[in-house]
Amino acid sequence: MPWKQKKASDRLNLMKNNLRNPPVQDRDGAVATLPAPAPASNDADFDNVRYRPTPRPGPGAGPAPAARPASPDAGPNPAIRALQDAVHETSAWVRPLQQEMGRVIVGQKPLIERLLIALVTNGHVLLEGVPGLAKTLSLKTLAGGINLRFQRVQFTPDMLPADIVGTMIYNPQDGGFRTRQGPIFANLILADEINRAPAKVQSALLEAMQERQVTIGDSTYELPNPFLVLATQNPLEHEGTYPLPEAQVDRFMMKVIIGYPNRVEELAILEAMATSEPSLDVESVVSGEEIIRARRVVNSIYVDNKIKEYIVDLVLATRDPKAAHLELNGYIQTGASPRASINLTLAARGAAFLDGRAYVTPQDVKKLAPDVLRHRIAVSYEAEAENITSEDIIEKILETLPVP
Repeated sequence: MPWKQKKASDRLNLMKNNLRNPPVQDRDGAVATLPAPAPASNDADFDNVRYRPTPRPGPGAGPAPAARPASPDAGPNPAIRALQDAVHETSAWVRPLQQEMGRVIVGQKPLIERLLIALVTNGHVLLEGVPGLAKTLSLKTLAGGINLRFQRVQFTPDMLPADIVGTMIYNPQDGGFRTRQGPIFANLILADEINRAPAKVQSALLEAMQERQVTIGDSTYELPNPFLVLATQNPLEHEGTYPLPEAQVDRFMMKVIIGYPNRVEELAILEAMATSEPSLDVESVVSGEEIIRARRVVNSIYVDNKIKEYIVDLVLATRDPKAAHLELNGYIQTGASPRASINLTLAARGAAFLDGRAYVTPQDVKKLAPDVLRHRIAVSYEAEAENITSEDIIEKILETLPVP
């Protein structure tokens, strides 16, 4: 047989073999499909078979289903890659700062994480926990790690607004007045037992938190940047206290509940602190300018539209549970305000930044939803009678609503 005829015969046999055993998926995910041969196919029938590759979508066609999931930062989008690089660059101080704080603070990882989230998102934290759980030490250690000014203010019933923001002092030598700034002019403020001060003092602090400025006399003074307030409440004692109004509590980005340490953490605390001179020194690993640059990157972190809709659905479910198919039997008196949607989005971006990601996941939202929503939901008398708290309602909402 001449070699040309032999070569043509070999190609024919190979094509027959491919017909009986269709080829597998190629590297682009396209599958070459051939019609199934008849039981008595011969060479003449085989000649009528035509190879038909899987059609590929044109420019105007819809997107083809993805063969495998991909995260936003793994795609070819140069903007996403640039954002991911910016996150890695500006968040390089996060792990060293957490390690420095871990040398002093045993446990309390949720508290440290929430403080850092509030710091990079320009928010404030309301903390509730019994005395002795390192609330003051955590903020003081954070201030030492960032090399920022720290002030602790102990609120009492006899305080005045001037004790917080400052006042005008008369100078008898020249007959004029000079401004004396109060402790609010610091980067990190610990408002200890804020509910022990009267309402006018609380309003002075919360106005400074919202406006980032204070007015003394005829002059307005900008507060330093970054600026973070950690206010504490004691859940054990209510005699002689002034509960924060709902409108003022809403200005806090998160309300964090601090619990007791476990057995292992308690032993570690005993080893580190059971001495007359405990080691509380930390090394400064980040500056205030780096925090401000990190905030700009946090504002650019990608939030998918489905996650935005999920956040809005969570907040709307606190206002109208029946529309979300939730049977809460009138347990909610007042739902969350639009600040909840804003702060939950910012907090989720902050959590993604701390993890070194340029995009928000639904787990970021679910993890921080209780801290953002618990002080924005007012329960009814029926709920109080049945010992149902706002946390129970939030848990029910998170379990019911579908996660994107």
